[in-house]
Amino acid sequence: MMKKKKSDLLTAVELEFMSELWAIEEGTVRDVLARLPESRNLAYTSAATILRILEQKEFVTSRKEGKSHVYIPTLARDTYQSRSLKDLSAKLFDDTPASLVARLVNDDELTEEALGQIRALVDRRLKNDSG
Repeated sequence: MMKKKKSDLLTAVELEFMSELWAIEEGTVRDVLARLPESRNLAYTSAATILRILEQKEFVTSRKEGKSHVYIPTLARDTYQSRSLKDLSAKLFDDTPASLVARLVNDDELTEEALGQIRALVDRRLKNDSG
């Protein structure tokens, strides 16, 4: 039987759990479940399975405390964001970041304030690269 390839990206449910772990820095299954919306109505065993999968994929590690496992992210949120954007750029924008940014800034729902923030970020980056 072939070993399943480890994915570098998270599924939507895995990302939901990682977002909660990033927010609290570490936690048990119950800690993560408590942070999810009540409407989520997820069983303890399902949540435990998701966290075990995240550990198998090496996105989290765990330590035993009493009868519980405490899960700790092994990957920083910003590192994952960069990885995801590179993947998106490669798959959807022919590996040209300018196309990705063009799509973003041409969005009619983008406010003038958001555009100003983007301009300031680009200006700061250009200033740091040249000076």
